[in-house]
This record gives sequence, C-alpha cells and structure tokens, in this order.
Amino acid sequence: MLWQGRRQSSNVEDRRGISGGQVAVGGGILGVIVLVLNFLLGGGDVSQLPQQLPNQGREMTAEEKAADDQRAQFVKVVLADTEDIWNQLFKKMGKDYPEPTLVLFRDGVQSACGMASSASGPFYCPGDQKLYVDLSFYQELQERFQAPGDFAMAYVVAHEVGHHVQTLLGISDKMARMRQQMDKEEYNQYSVRMELQADFLAGVWAHYADKLKNVVESGDIEEALNAANAIGDDRLQKEAQGYVVPESFTHGTSQQRMYWFKKGYQTGDINQGDTFNAPELQ
Repeated sequence: MLWQGRRQSSNVEDRRGISGGQVAVGGGILGVIVLVLNFLLGGGDVSQLPQQLPNQGREMTAEEKAADDQRAQFVKVVLADTEDIWNQLFKKMGKDYPEPTLVLFRDGVQSACGMASSASGPFYCPGDQKLYVDLSFYQELQERFQAPGDFAMAYVVAHEVGHHVQTLLGISDKMARMRQQMDKEEYNQYSVRMELQADFLAGVWAHYADKLKNVVESGDIEEALNAANAIGDDRLQKEAQGYVVPESFTHGTSQQRMYWFKKGYQTGDINQGDTFNAPELQ
C-alpha cells in the first residue's frame, strides 16, 4: 500500500506509554481466540483469564520502538483514508459521518466496553465509538497467522471502522437488543452476520482506496484475503483444538470472510452488504 508521506488522521489517542490492566474482554477481531477457544470451549473460568495471559509490559528496545512508531504512522494513514472515503459515502446517503477515534495502546487498555488486553486483538467499542489497537498485533499477523503485508493490517483497521459504520447506521443497537432476547447459540448466528458485514465494509473501503486514491498496490488485496482466511473461526478452532464447533462461530469461516471482503471490494456498493438477509447465510 502506498502510504508514506500521506495525510495521517488526527483522531488518534496514543496511550502506548500508559499501563493498562490485565483483564481481557471479547469483541475484537480475534477476541474469539482467547475468550471462546481457550476458555468457553475448554470449560475454563473467564475470571481466571488474567492468570493465563502471557507476561506483558517488557521494556521495548530502541529498534522495536522505532518499528512500533512506524506502524503507528501507517495505521494513522489508513484511518485517514477511511475518514475520506466514509465521509463521501455518507454524504451520498444524506448523512453525516462522525469520525471514530483510534486508540493506540500497549498491553492493556480501559474502554467504555471495559478493560481489554492486547490478547483480545484489535476491537471497536460502540459505547465510546473508538477503535482500540495494540500495534503488536501487526507482528502477530505476520508471525502467528502467516498473514504478512501492510494491507493485511489495513484490512484489520478497516474492519473495525466497519463496526463504526454499523453503529452509525443503527445496526449495533439492534444487535444489542437481540442479545437480550436470544440464547447464546442463536445469537452467535447473528454475530457471524455482523462480523461478515464488517468484512464487506472493509472491502468497500478497499474498493474506493483503489479507485479514488490509487494507493492499492499489486498483491495488496491478496494480503487482505490471506488475513481474512487466517482468522476464520473454522481455521482458528481447528488449529487450537483439532476440531470445529460451528454453533460457537462468532466471526464466520475463512471462506465466508474472504467472500464478503471480496464482494465489498468488487462492488463498492454498500447496498449489497446485507449479510443479515443473505440467502447463503440462512
């Protein structure tokens, strides 16, 4: 992705120098790994999660800090691009686009949705309309999930911005109400549709980043699809426990995540992203 020397968003809170808590909550793109796979499916007690997290807070070397700062610059550029594009798309719909804030943190952070650890992965909190990202996830994508490339991380940021779009369109509120009316297994089906729609919206962003800004390079879309493939529920469960439990899926399979991102990228049409009524997801 062509990003160096371009506008960086000012809607950023840099809390990397502030020590967070050691309590992890779900809701991020990979929160399912820690909370669902390691605990709920394994019969563990979520209250014991802090004791299970790896030791955090190690002092970074000068080289690591420089790399972390460069990643911060990159995600600020990606956020700026999402601002430009979603402002335009909302204007076409006759709506305003209140821009979300990106919170950069290290190890742990306090949000309106509660305390979160970096182990939860990047997440969006509707309560304060902020995206939370520990930049160590950039490296985790490359090493743990074998999803290298800057556009893989751009996809992650755009996915979380997709949740902000859902909040502005009232979808998040509807989901919150549904959560009070359904059992966990039934609600999981709608959670999958919610996450796949965020993947679709990330694809819509990529469409216009390519069409209007000409910043998408050869291989970038493949990097995003590789990331989507790497963090599908089926693949994560298979790797973690050797088998899959479809009724526990909360984000969608690898194939579904790739399909909806690609559909958003190919069409650029927000109206084609109604995952809640998609026949193939019924």
